[in-house]
Amino acid sequence: EGKPVRTVSVFLFSVLETPWCSPIKVKHGYANCRTPQGEYYKNVLGTRCDIRCQKGYELHGPQQLICQSSKRWSGKVLCKQKRCPTLSMPTNGGFKCLDGAYFGSRCEYYCSPGYQLKGDRIVTCMDNKVWSGRPASCVDTEPPRIQCPSVKEKTAEPNKLTARVFWDTPEGRDTADGILTDVILKGLPPGSHFPEGDHKIQYTVYDRAENKGTCKFLVKVRVRRCAKLNAPDNGYIKCSGDGNNYGATCEFSCIGGYELQGSPARVCQYNLGWSGVEPTCAPMNINVNVRTAAALLDQFYEKRRLLIISTPTAANFFYRMQLGMLQPAQCGLDLRHVTVIELVGVFPAQIGRIGVKLLPPSLALQLRLLLRIPHYNFNIVVMDKHGMDKERYPFPATPAELFALIDNFPLRKEEMKLQAEIGQSCP
Repeated sequence: EGKPVRTVSVFLFSVLETPWCSPIKVKHGYANCRTPQGEYYKNVLGTRCDIRCQKGYELHGPQQLICQSSKRWSGKVLCKQKRCPTLSMPTNGGFKCLDGAYFGSRCEYYCSPGYQLKGDRIVTCMDNKVWSGRPASCVDTEPPRIQCPSVKEKTAEPNKLTARVFWDTPEGRDTADGILTDVILKGLPPGSHFPEGDHKIQYTVYDRAENKGTCKFLVKVRVRRCAKLNAPDNGYIKCSGDGNNYGATCEFSCIGGYELQGSPARVCQYNLGWSGVEPTCAPMNINVNVRTAAALLDQFYEKRRLLIISTPTAANFFYRMQLGMLQPAQCGLDLRHVTVIELVGVFPAQIGRIGVKLLPPSLALQLRLLLRIPHYNFNIVVMDKHGMDKERYPFPATPAELFALIDNFPLRKEEMKLQAEIGQSCP
């Protein structure tokens, strides 16, 4: 009965004599201990403890501690929270984090107005001390803003086919850093003279990131127009401007042998109607019963050129030769607005003739006296439309000579241009 008591006493003495270390407590971690002989208590002499940290923490100190005879563990350990590298602040933006750069912390990036985020908006500090996701940056992807004026409409002024149009050059605005290139214009600049029609105007600006902003508008120019006028039968028309625009003037004239009746000129008015009355070209009616030679010549003023042939007798050789040359050239005479007046004989037996109309002897005499044409010799006088004596011939003149002379008259050059436009010519 006394033997068991001695045994217990020996055990108790052995335990009490064995050095003990203080129990291991690892904050945010744990110890996996093994005793030398499998003792129940894990802090006896020779106990070995493997130290581990919780997820998100890392060990500072030895990975294994041993309980020494000094009743102290062989080292000190600490589980510190893992920390990721400090995030870089994105240009033109920033970030905010829930728990700094420690494990598990979530950081959210943001960008300044006008910039957009490129990369992951939210990153998390992971167990491997690396941030999740891609690095973020703030980029300017928003185009600058530019506002063009509304449609510009303008009506051309009288007698003009263009209109001068003004507007204020639009200014661009960048939503990011506010720095823009110059405004680039495509089309005519403000203050230009725009022809009739619709014209597209475009403005473009670029920011420093080469984003492009564009705006467009139309310039509409209208020309008030009357109905088109046509040349009268046996006549010509010559118009200023475009022929029927507001303020344009159309002038009318007739071919040889015809005289104008109605308005010699008409103007396109604001109400889109023409001034005056429609002109016509009527066959020219020559009054041979006037009292004076001057009154006779006045009927041809600005209408016809005159070829006056004077001969002492109808049997005169030069006279007969001249008539023979003019007869086949009648078309050329009409084309050049030439009227032939014949003065034949000597007073009191002289007569005058214009085509089939006979002049009274007294009127024929007055005509010779007024123009100082010799009575007893053959003579030709060429007069222009203003009654000017342009040339005299004491002998017959060929049609080619006469036509070359007349074609050099100033008014004749304009007539030839008009005749060419309407295709009037002689075969």
